[in-house]
Amino acid sequence: MNSLHLILWIYIGFLIVGGLMGLIKGGSTISLITSVAFAIPLILCNVGMIEFKFATWILIALLVVFAWRLTRSKKFMPGGMLLLLTITTVALLNIVK
Repeated sequence: MNSLHLILWIYIGFLIVGGLMGLIKGGSTISLITSVAFAIPLILCNVGMIEFKFATWILIALLVVFAWRLTRSKKFMPGGMLLLLTITTVALLNIVK
């Protein structure tokens, strides 16, 4: 497994854990559904069923989702934290080759 795949696996883990925390702490079923809905295509990118380059586009869509959630809620957790994590992941995927 190369570094790019490891970075994406770690992000996918955080994404799913974030959705679970949204369900457990806030009772938000939509958080879990959204995290799984975005995790599935990222997993498919990571295992080679979808071209890996599409992972960046999926992450950009997540940037929009988390930025919207942060501006709407004005709370750093969880939208702001996941926004920073997504920015970091996009940067790492484009720096590490």
